[in-house]
Amino acid sequence: MQDFHYKGLPVEVYFGLGQSAQVKDILLEQGYQRVLVITTPGQEKAGQELANKLGDISIGVYPHAVMHVPIAIADEAVAYAQLHEVDCCLSLGGGSTIGLAKAIALQTHLPIVAIPTTYAGSEMTAIYGVTDNHHKTTGKNNCVLPKMVIYDPELNLSLPAQVSACSGMNAMAHAIEALYAEDKNPIISLMAIESIQALKSALPIIVKDISNIAARQKASYGAWLAGVCLGSVGMAMHHKICHVLGGTFNLPHAEAHAIILAYSVHYNRHADSEAMDRLAMALAVDSREELGLAIYRLNQFLGIEMALKNIGLPKEGPTKVAQMVGDSPYYNPRDYNYQELKELLEKAYEGLPPA
Repeated sequence: MQDFHYKGLPVEVYFGLGQSAQVKDILLEQGYQRVLVITTPGQEKAGQELANKLGDISIGVYPHAVMHVPIAIADEAVAYAQLHEVDCCLSLGGGSTIGLAKAIALQTHLPIVAIPTTYAGSEMTAIYGVTDNHHKTTGKNNCVLPKMVIYDPELNLSLPAQVSACSGMNAMAHAIEALYAEDKNPIISLMAIESIQALKSALPIIVKDISNIAARQKASYGAWLAGVCLGSVGMAMHHKICHVLGGTFNLPHAEAHAIILAYSVHYNRHADSEAMDRLAMALAVDSREELGLAIYRLNQFLGIEMALKNIGLPKEGPTKVAQMVGDSPYYNPRDYNYQELKELLEKAYEGLPPA
């Protein structure tokens, strides 16, 4: 067995149907008195309903979170929080919302409480990211790790089928890359396999029946585990590609992750035999050669958009992305090969199978 280092995340997690109804009591137990509810513009109404439930400990809703956390949006949010003497940021939503809360925490060290309504997983990490001049910068700082996360699968019931599918495959990408991370360890690998299996089981049910609460519970469970994986070990080339797609081309985060996963796994299929064999078992395929195609077919079944060109990548995108990834690579279990990656990205651009 390999040597390893494992450190558990200091996050308090509440998981259960209707759990979000307890949020005021949870916040009061921590002594918070000036809570700012953060949402995207599309979730402002839900944020206001939550603020109303908080009563006198809420100072209102800040409904300005957007994808990839543009630096100007982050700076405005920090100034707002400081002006209103906020003592806690309550994030209601997905990756965009928790991303803005983290940008505030990075500069102010304000605590974050997160109520996820998608399967993004970033609520379980100390990873932050901001975009400036079409370049996304990520980092890691414990001050942005939420203090508490409240998972209430009932809040996911209104999440449309396609958004659920893309968000779930985004979470699966976290778990898959954790299997072959540079600092992987057996505890996180167990969580990763459990996450992959839970998401693979739940997502096909959800796209057929978005009101299936048992499947929603399983998907939330898988997303939580994926978030722990993302927050506990490093990621690899897949995440670098997606950060370029998001930061440089402003592609939607979850859709980009869902599409790219099949190609990044295919690229790495022989790089870490132990990890890939475990992934093959989790996905119920016979060999490593089939891994990328299995994910591609799962995306097809889930009704996910298959081509990067259809979510906003320009024709020159594959060449530029391959170059940018090579110029500033993340760790990857396999050496970077510009030509092969470019060809895979061209397939992803057209929505063609990875193999």
